[in-house]
Amino acid sequence: MRGWEKWSPSASHFHFATKDVKYERSEVEDFSGLRELAKRKPLPSRRRKYSGAKRLKLSIPGRAGEFDRVLQERRTWREFSRKPLDLRRLQTLLWLSFGVQGWAKIPGVGRLPLKTSPSGGALHPLEAYVLIRNVTGIGPGIYHYDDEGHSLELLRAGCSRAEVKKFLAGQDWFCGSAFVVFLTAVFQRSQWKYEHPRAYRVVLAEAGHVCQTFCLTATWLGLAPFCTMALADTKIERALGADGIIESVVYGMGAGLRPKRAATADRLRMRGT
Repeated sequence: MRGWEKWSPSASHFHFATKDVKYERSEVEDFSGLRELAKRKPLPSRRRKYSGAKRLKLSIPGRAGEFDRVLQERRTWREFSRKPLDLRRLQTLLWLSFGVQGWAKIPGVGRLPLKTSPSGGALHPLEAYVLIRNVTGIGPGIYHYDDEGHSLELLRAGCSRAEVKKFLAGQDWFCGSAFVVFLTAVFQRSQWKYEHPRAYRVVLAEAGHVCQTFCLTATWLGLAPFCTMALADTKIERALGADGIIESVVYGMGAGLRPKRAATADRLRMRGT
């Protein structure tokens, strides 16, 4: 409780009460549950409607080059090639997603890191841990990404498919990826400046900022990215050496090479097949 004193009870209750929840055990079970749910109650309205409001019809812009392509192609992939990912693309992805790009110097305070995603007060509470499974030039294992030195620090050798499935709460469709990244939050960094528990929202929003940067960068590199919040929190934290209190896992993501066939499982569903 001392570690969460500034944000208790509002944020601390939400944080600890929502860890290690029960998830669907398979993709089939997930969709079966959705169908049963839809029988009991329909989907909520997708958008707000203002029937009496004056309407201005907007034109859809034409293709705007590479940036437009990356945004349009971003999808959550559930299938991956079995070929190993080249280290060059992995290090580019890590650098652009999590690396310190520069510094802001504040007299009397010190240096604050600048990255490609925004952070409240430039405090950047997030840490990235990389579970390598199928990357050329680097052995399987659990690594910590040093965002200042742009390097991977080996915490433990070896990382099996079964272990990744356990960490991802049984989501075996992500286990064929070349690597998985777990973002943890070191809450004291944000608590140092922001003493109100509302700042917990900021930490979660920052994880979303970083994940979208990761997914867009992976798409730009021609990879197949995914992200998930279905996590076995305590099991992950034990493997990473995080205590789950001062430092706790908040998001999971990963990528691999795209499979030979053009469509992912998600795109097949969108087409109704």
